Amino acid sequence: MNHDSRTPSPRASGIWGKLGGAGIGLAVGGPLGALIGGVAGHFLVDRKGALFGPTPRDVIFTTGLVALAAKMAKSDGVVLPSEVEAFARVVHVEPSAQAGVTRLFDLAKRTTDGYEAYARQLAATFGDEPAMLEDVLDGLFQIAGADGAIHEAEERYLRSVSAIFGFDDTAFRRIAARHVRLKDDPYEVLGLDRGVDDAAVKARHRSLVSEHHPDRALARGLPPEAVAIASKRLAAINAAYDLIAAERGLR
Repeated sequence: MNHDSRTPSPRASGIWGKLGGAGIGLAVGGPLGALIGGVAGHFLVDRKGALFGPTPRDVIFTTGLVALAAKMAKSDGVVLPSEVEAFARVVHVEPSAQAGVTRLFDLAKRTTDGYEAYARQLAATFGDEPAMLEDVLDGLFQIAGADGAIHEAEERYLRSVSAIFGFDDTAFRRIAARHVRLKDDPYEVLGLDRGVDDAAVKARHRSLVSEHHPDRALARGLPPEAVAIASKRLAAINAAYDLIAAERGLR
């Protein structure tokens, strides 16, 4: 079955580049601001003035995802090269910025701040926009699955971050289902009970496609470099619908 805008391509922008990081760190504040300010070589760049607004949302999102991904990489005691590479795929990193991103990732692994501090800052920043926090969780799931599986320590970590973000267990299972156990329960991906009628399935799918389209994510502040997160989420939603449609003979 065909779906509109199933996998849009990431668009380039300038969030990665060279700029004095200390000023950005002050603008962001909190543990994420300290992390930015501590990176030697500083590489976050202004995107059409947005960076120096009252809330540099794209920087907070991206830095928060880096910090939580780095802490997650340590959750099972081993940091694999694939986890760093997965981050670079999830959040598009230009070759010229690879060294700077690696420094930020490595610094986040070594900081004394626990992942809870970074998660709480993200929750406070995006508390009125749970879709942004869901973007962070989706990105973390994609990074965790880089080696082909979500390990027990990683799942515990993701559950803890999800709880700090304010998601209950039902919401966590719905998000997780986009990344694991898809073939077993596509209904959970769509947040549906198996007993709903065909009209409800179609209506739910249309609603989710509209809600989670990458263009909508960009409009609410997701950095263009991270559009792959929304694209993969939409692909998972469409794949779940395709399984249900085939099962029910929907057209």
